[in-house]
Amino acid sequence: MDVGKRITELRTAAGLTTNRLANLCGLSQSFVRSVELGEKGITVENLQLICGTLKISLKDFFDRPEKAAVIEREQLIERIGQLNVRQQAALMAFLETL
Repeated sequence: MDVGKRITELRTAAGLTTNRLANLCGLSQSFVRSVELGEKGITVENLQLICGTLKISLKDFFDRPEKAAVIEREQLIERIGQLNVRQQAALMAFLETL
């Protein structure tokens, strides 16, 4: 997982600018921006500050967003479409055993 991208995603979803998030967390804007850009790492303590400000837990931070699940589903459908009829039948038989 790209922590910086995840912070950007959650910050944007919360309607916060980098500067506003940094101020609410007590961190510098340049630090938060550097983390978002992947230029700097982040400690667990600072990540907890950001999560607290965004009103999410660390677990929620690291849970896969729904968008990733949709992408994987689309990739799966594409792959199934590439199977020949015999392979699709074998896959269906396998899935029915689950």
